[in-house]
Amino acid sequence: MSIKGRVTAQDVAKLAGVSQSAVSRVFTPGASVSPSTVEKVRAAADTLGYRPDALARAMITGRSRIIGLVVAYLENMFYPLAIEKLSRALQARGYHVLIFMAENASENVSEVVRELIDYRVDGIITASVSLSNDLTGRLAGQGIPVVNFNRGQEDPALTDVTSDNVSGGRRATEHLIAAGHRRIAHITGWQGSSTGRDRAEGFRQAMASAGLEPAGVIDGMYDREATIRATRDLFDRPDRPDALFVGNDHMAFAAMDELRFGLGLSVPDDVSVIGYDDVPMAAWPAYDLTTIRQPVNRMVDATAEAILGLIEGQLEPRKTFIDGPLVVRGSTRPPANAAP
Repeated sequence: MSIKGRVTAQDVAKLAGVSQSAVSRVFTPGASVSPSTVEKVRAAADTLGYRPDALARAMITGRSRIIGLVVAYLENMFYPLAIEKLSRALQARGYHVLIFMAENASENVSEVVRELIDYRVDGIITASVSLSNDLTGRLAGQGIPVVNFNRGQEDPALTDVTSDNVSGGRRATEHLIAAGHRRIAHITGWQGSSTGRDRAEGFRQAMASAGLEPAGVIDGMYDREATIRATRDLFDRPDRPDALFVGNDHMAFAAMDELRFGLGLSVPDDVSVIGYDDVPMAAWPAYDLTTIRQPVNRMVDATAEAILGLIEGQLEPRKTFIDGPLVVRGSTRPPANAAP
């Protein structure tokens, strides 16, 4: 069957022998429609080559069923994994994800958010970027909810989903202390981010509880080259550290490479190294990295639940902290009291 011009829902309804509203319900996620009607409508749509006009539907319903995802720092392997899982979780609920890359500079984030508003997104998820108060106010005025994934902000109008970074930083440091280390240094994540600050706070808490002074604290900026420079600085000292807590796995890999191949040190015989995230590469034999696992599946589920609940008006803004376990591998010495 051939129809000149654009195929419409009315054409599909006529071929399928159903009403035009039935065609609309078939292509509306979550709508109530009988299996037999779905079968007839989809068969007619396939025959005619019909696809629903998402823009037209958005103009009618006021909902685009698109969620904007603003992300930076894809060098960290945690984020591509999380983005894939987020996309799948939202698609399963009938939403599509529009991904925009941004830098943490406020003017760049502002421009990206302006573009997302133009796309009439139903909600925005930010990953590894922060929003200014002006931006959050503008989004609130537009009725566009926001969820921060793996990044916290003090604004009570924003919803955050993060791992419990203070607890994780404390647990990582306590593991090193239990292994008998006393000269423990910390290469932090970027201190402009809540994750970097909170993990560093956990480190300081654990050291203070043990009556220890840090052997050094340097901001690694979530950057490989900055981490290499920080590692050289920390270990170019007479009383060099005997253990190193690094603010995420991406930086920990850089630190381990520099320790072993740049400085000729053995991990963990000369220095123990612990990271944060537990990306797949952490389990590779080349690194065998002890780390704090970010519970990505639980974080993704909580983020999807939060953004959809906000869109549908069923949730109020809230802060969610999800604890993750310590994953012990070969980059750290065993606890001092461990059985041989």
